[in-house]
Amino acid sequence: MNGTGNGAVFFLAARRASVVQFPSVSPAAHPPLSRNRDYLLLWSGQVVSTLGSTASTVVYPLLILALTDSPKAAGIAGALRAIPYLAFSLPVGALIDRWDRRRVMILCDLGRCAAVLLIPLAIAFDTLSLALIYAVTFVEGTLYVFFNIAEVAALPRVVPQAQLPQAAAQNEAGFGTANIVGPSFGTFLFQFGRGVPFLADALTYAISVATLLGVRARFDRERAAPRRELHHEVAEGLRWLWENRLIRYMALLTGGLNLVLAGVPLLMIVVARQLGAGDPQIGLVFSLAGIGGIAGSLVGGRIQRRFRFGQVIVANLVAECVIFPLYVMAPSLYLLAAVAACNAFLGPIYNVVQFSYRLSIIPDELQGRVNSVFRLLAFGFIPLGAALSGLLIEQLGVVQAVMVFEAILVLLAAATAANRHVRDAAPIGRAAAS
Repeated sequence: MNGTGNGAVFFLAARRASVVQFPSVSPAAHPPLSRNRDYLLLWSGQVVSTLGSTASTVVYPLLILALTDSPKAAGIAGALRAIPYLAFSLPVGALIDRWDRRRVMILCDLGRCAAVLLIPLAIAFDTLSLALIYAVTFVEGTLYVFFNIAEVAALPRVVPQAQLPQAAAQNEAGFGTANIVGPSFGTFLFQFGRGVPFLADALTYAISVATLLGVRARFDRERAAPRRELHHEVAEGLRWLWENRLIRYMALLTGGLNLVLAGVPLLMIVVARQLGAGDPQIGLVFSLAGIGGIAGSLVGGRIQRRFRFGQVIVANLVAECVIFPLYVMAPSLYLLAAVAACNAFLGPIYNVVQFSYRLSIIPDELQGRVNSVFRLLAFGFIPLGAALSGLLIEQLGVVQAVMVFEAILVLLAAATAANRHVRDAAPIGRAAAS
């Protein structure tokens, strides 16, 4: 349950989702998203940018392995891209609530475009080094923190509240498609030259800048409150999260789910190899799993409108508990791909429901801070889950590793079913007004 859909939105500490009842707003009261020019510009630019980023993500390790033949060196590059989110997200969230969000996004994309262009330039002049690649990945990761938090905070300023579930579902579908196509696109371009995928990535950042410049809506409101010291503003976001029981629980739940799901790719690879698969077949399994994710994103908005928040979250977890052990029971690659697709189907539904619910209720002036706190908790468990997966597989075996993760899922599902704040969460329109 990661990615863009895990954006964080929280209640004010003095408010509760179930205190006051207000009528919800029908999405039909607004023009469809297909006629929302600003949203379409924002969405299309980010889908294109995601395509370029996923293409270069798979090429970074290929490039480093070609230079050094060291998997460890390639792993360090991946860590350098991820570390900035853990290191900087809290202060960045407070800064995003101070600054013009669209300007931040434009400057970040310009910076990322310039950074990735350094790699093909260095290749052309035969000056490429591992240190330069590390520097570029760290800069990209740092600018992504600013961009991502600003993007999530900007969405309610472009899309009416009642259409946030539909927008979240469309985002999931677009980004999911880009994540399926991107790796193959990157490896295809890599055949024409080591710098070609990075040129394509830089171009996608430029396209994103062009779309952002075309958006007419403001991405934030006028700031009326005086600025305070940064640590006080960060503390306000932390306090809001901690004092709201529902959102605090959802942050920890999402972190727990991400801990488990971070171990899935390695589990799938090991199981696939045990079934006799080579690298092309393993890639096919992952692509088929991605198709399941696209299907989930297409129905997520409808499910959100038809069922209550608690019903969807609990049912999603129960289904996860049923599906997860099947990873080690699949007798063939095709059935392994089917299990992976079913599992991937659940993720976007969870993301659409919890993302749109939270996004609809947070005041604009606190979007950046609470987004950064929630995402820190949600994403902070991912490195632990990936490391735990490798340790369990090496020490106990893949079957035992799956059982350990299954036990974690069962505990999460039981705790969620017993949590009255999840069960009794008000419909999205009422929660936003309460």
